[in-house]
Amino acid sequence: MKTVQGGVCAPQGFKANGIHCGIRAGKTKRDLALIVSEVPAATAAVYTTNLVKGAPITVTKKNIADGYARAAVCNSGNANTCNADGVEIAEKMCEITAEALGISPADVVVASTGVIGQRLDVTPVKNGMPTLVAGLGDNSVDAAEAIMTTDTVKKEIALSFEIGGVECKIGGIAKGSGMIHPNMATMLVFITTDCKISPEMLSKALKSDIANTFNMVSVDGDTSTNDMVTVMANGMAGNREITAEGEDFDCFMKALNSVTVYLCRMIAGDGEGATKLLECKVDGAKDEATAKTVAKSIICSSLTKAAMFGADANWGRVLCAIGYSGADVDVNKVDVKFRSLAGEVAVCKNGAGIDFSEEIAKKVLCEKEIEILVSLNSGEGNAVAWGCDLTYDYVKINGDYRT
Repeated sequence: MKTVQGGVCAPQGFKANGIHCGIRAGKTKRDLALIVSEVPAATAAVYTTNLVKGAPITVTKKNIADGYARAAVCNSGNANTCNADGVEIAEKMCEITAEALGISPADVVVASTGVIGQRLDVTPVKNGMPTLVAGLGDNSVDAAEAIMTTDTVKKEIALSFEIGGVECKIGGIAKGSGMIHPNMATMLVFITTDCKISPEMLSKALKSDIANTFNMVSVDGDTSTNDMVTVMANGMAGNREITAEGEDFDCFMKALNSVTVYLCRMIAGDGEGATKLLECKVDGAKDEATAKTVAKSIICSSLTKAAMFGADANWGRVLCAIGYSGADVDVNKVDVKFRSLAGEVAVCKNGAGIDFSEEIAKKVLCEKEIEILVSLNSGEGNAVAWGCDLTYDYVKINGDYRT
């Protein structure tokens, strides 16, 4: 497996583009993205667990019920959520896209992200679609920009891998910065691959993967309304179709996981106002479920996040988060360390503080990427969760997000 260029356009048969169509008045950022497959692609998706869901999710679920799609269209700047005509607008976006591409509206994945509760005027989408389609090509970067809201960096990756001796490629773009919390968040992820895999196995792969990737990311504890992770597999690599578990399926899972973990880290590190990526690794749990619960609790702790922002080795906040997590943990066996490119410092042993250099700890915690290492010393379970520090800028960004 190796990294390649191209994002969602790296796999054979996929083109993309992103333009500014004017969804948000007074803005010039690209706000409309399109990804298209030359042939019908097996398609799977997972969605937010929030009971309040964006209208595009309702429409996408219906459109890919048969397991296939040809295109994905996404706007930023308006979530098309909690609107009386939301479903109608989402369906209209599919119709506009389909007409421009000469395909069925039922073969279009639709997504929206941005402000909740404001009516989405579809006119800019209709007016911009000819330009969007005319510019389809190796424009993954433009599509990645078009789905961004408060993101500060574009998020994309592509890899090549082999299935049965045949080279396949997989690529992805994502957006996500705030309203990020386990069990999906305000993240949109579009993944493409030319690997041939049945819709059933693609869905199985995606649902299995997100349990240890996107569902282990938290920025602020708020689960959004429009989360969606979509994978389109058009089979143009020419490998033997994956229709069951086995070596080929395992290879595909590994490639998919490499893409999703990379995007998880980018989303967490680009949290609203964030200055640091936090990665919490828990081992020695009695089982995986316990490790996940502990890792999530630590990464979601506002006090821990604030301490990381201040480069304060206040390990007591980590223990506190473990204690209220609800996990069955023997707190008298817990060890905690902090690690970064500047080194590693042990701060807690068997649930109690130990002597350590505050100066060294400060250097460790001043880095851009920090690992919080927790050993529960009670079994073989382990898990990883990703988050970021909590800064003054998070409040500034969300204090006037709508206005």
